[in-house]
Amino acid sequence: MILQKNTTYQEPESPIKEMADAELAPVIRINTKATLAFLLHRKPYKELEELAAPELKLAGLRINPKTNIQSRESHFYKISLLDILNNAEHEISGLPEKGKFCRLSWNYEQDKAIVLNIEKNGVQAWLIDAISKTAKAIGNNNINGNISQAFVWLKTDEILFSTIPSTGVIYQLNKDTLPSGPITADNEGQSIESRTFQDLLKDEIDAQNFEKAVSSEIWKFNKDGSKMLWKKAAMHDGLALSPDGTLIMISEIEKPFSYFVPFDRFPYTTTIFDNNANPVYEVERSPLLEYLPQGFMAVQKGRRQIKWKPDEGATLLWVEALDGGDPEKEANFRDEIFQLAYPFTSDPVSIFKTKDRFAGIFLTEKGKAVVFERWWKNRMQRTFILDPKNTKEAVLFEERNFQDKFSDPGNFVTKKNDLGWNVIQEDDNGDMYLNGDGYYSDGRKAFLDKYNLYTGKKTRVFEADDTTKQEDISMVINAAEGLLLTLIQDSHTYPSFYLRNLQNDTLRQITFYKNPFLALQGVKQEIIKYKRNDGTELNARLYIPLNHDGVTKLPLIMWAYPMEFKDQHTAGQSTNGKHDFIYPFWGSPLYWVAKGYAIMDDVSFPIIGEDATPPNDHFHAQMIANAEAAVEAAHSLKWIDLDRIAIGGHSYGAFMVSYLLTHTTFFAAGIARSGAYNRTLTPFGFQSEERNLWQAKEVYQTMNPFLDADKMKTPLLLIHGKEDNNSGTYTMQTERYYAALKALGATVRMVLLPFESHSYQARQSILHVLWEQDQWLEKYIKSKPSTD
Repeated sequence: MILQKNTTYQEPESPIKEMADAELAPVIRINTKATLAFLLHRKPYKELEELAAPELKLAGLRINPKTNIQSRESHFYKISLLDILNNAEHEISGLPEKGKFCRLSWNYEQDKAIVLNIEKNGVQAWLIDAISKTAKAIGNNNINGNISQAFVWLKTDEILFSTIPSTGVIYQLNKDTLPSGPITADNEGQSIESRTFQDLLKDEIDAQNFEKAVSSEIWKFNKDGSKMLWKKAAMHDGLALSPDGTLIMISEIEKPFSYFVPFDRFPYTTTIFDNNANPVYEVERSPLLEYLPQGFMAVQKGRRQIKWKPDEGATLLWVEALDGGDPEKEANFRDEIFQLAYPFTSDPVSIFKTKDRFAGIFLTEKGKAVVFERWWKNRMQRTFILDPKNTKEAVLFEERNFQDKFSDPGNFVTKKNDLGWNVIQEDDNGDMYLNGDGYYSDGRKAFLDKYNLYTGKKTRVFEADDTTKQEDISMVINAAEGLLLTLIQDSHTYPSFYLRNLQNDTLRQITFYKNPFLALQGVKQEIIKYKRNDGTELNARLYIPLNHDGVTKLPLIMWAYPMEFKDQHTAGQSTNGKHDFIYPFWGSPLYWVAKGYAIMDDVSFPIIGEDATPPNDHFHAQMIANAEAAVEAAHSLKWIDLDRIAIGGHSYGAFMVSYLLTHTTFFAAGIARSGAYNRTLTPFGFQSEERNLWQAKEVYQTMNPFLDADKMKTPLLLIHGKEDNNSGTYTMQTERYYAALKALGATVRMVLLPFESHSYQARQSILHVLWEQDQWLEKYIKSKPSTD
């Protein structure tokens, strides 16, 4: 047992505390007509009291048993309405003054919205009328938010809600009762492996609580205010209205449950119902998925990714594996896409077969299909444009490495069709549109392209100018008319939304947000480029304190997150804009540039495995080479104190920190948050590693700083949330690593944050983390004597 002491929550000194507490700009939810938008006002963090509320962990869900909504749900305290045409913000009368609003959704006509409000003992739905700027509560505070979809709009402006069953729900919160017997598990020779999922069911009480949590009645609320029980209680997991509004697809979780996989692998049935809740057609009955073949491209047998075809009234789309779902099996085609039209009595019609794994399908407003397929091992993606009635004439639109940001053609622009569903815009002459980030070697220039399906010609309609500002396309309102919603920023100007009209070359600002981080005003940022010893291009974003003279030696904080690639070209690409706003979110190292540190953020740490070689087979050499190249780049600036460099990271970045401090002497201290340090505790794959421990023992042993804890000679700060539910990063990872380091005489401090998960949410926790990091940096970096 590790002896430990309790520490009261601390707060960092100025200016870190003021920046951490800065008011955030509201989130904007614009309607598709770009006439109105809801502004969702938010606080930077939750309060610890909210995280400390009762919480049930059930099959991958975390729920609050008092409110019956996911316990870590993000929410907003206020909603206002933005009249975009007149640049006017309005209050909405009727809403609670201090709410916990979430899951806002526009209706089909884009003039009303439903939003949920988390109350003390339940979840209340509110209807907002954007025209009258008023809101009213609907029904009682009995919405079931435990499963993500709690309601669905009907085309008639009526609504279906998932509610707690009328009989109520009483969870068994304590497990003091004697068990009926031991928990047993059997396996009769079948190879079944899965990653280290957390929050799984542990016993029969958990199973009973899970069934209660996901069971709901479906009630229909009419426009006149009346309501009716539409469907009796079941374990509903999703509702989808057909494009013509006549049918509803519902997924229901079935038994048996499992103690080894989360609920999304439990058995489920997908059924089509009419508007009176009468079953029309059973689409699929999926079994329990405790077993899947190995690999990221493994999928289940049978029908999957079932959805409505958006350009027809009531036609189903789905995919079926042709290789049994096993990526290791040889196959000419991996997947086949089918469609089946109402009344679902004929045989399904094949639309297309993919050579690699199906990755998505979109329909155009003229009825054509855009199909995506991918393969993980070579990172390749292909996109086809085809007529579902004549697939032999499919056009290959692109074939590229999906990690290659520079060659990304962008995303096809969509619009609402007459049925109110999103389809890809296709003009009568075959013109389609794409908008993208436009990454290139020196930054990014957002773009809008026109592509003609018949000629294959691509024309650039718009490209942002990144000479002094950074402009990104947030929404293409109307591609043919050249109407765009863009976001414009620079290093010290908070991002604001603008309406850009390409036809008359006008630009109108519609939001006006002030920079809340004045302590960073005047800080310089630049993208620095350098090379690894094998010629791989690397880069980082450098931040320089205000008024630095370019001579005085400064301490440096590096922050990074390793990534795996299949070639040097994609590994060396930067995804930073030259003029991105300097934004110190809670996990960022940017606060310390205000305290006289230089910062190298987003430092490139690629691990490359070309051809058939898995990247991690070269992990050690390339990890060290990445660090060495970054330090050399810092040295080339002439004003970085090489004796005072800290390295930090979160999650896989935390593992990187422990690995580098174990195997190099480049750094004077490290900060590792919420990481995994013992690969024997993640034996069935981690991060981008598909192989299990027994298939790649040497790799797992090499990438295991826990086994080399005796080599740690550099001060290391370990921070972890006590309720981390991220796959692979159990809190136990940090506890056991600390125990090993402590036993071996390392300089190490462990901080465990009560109630926190993988990303920290409570204000008290985040301010304390910033304080811990500041104390660590002051002690082991800033105050360290320099010999440079």
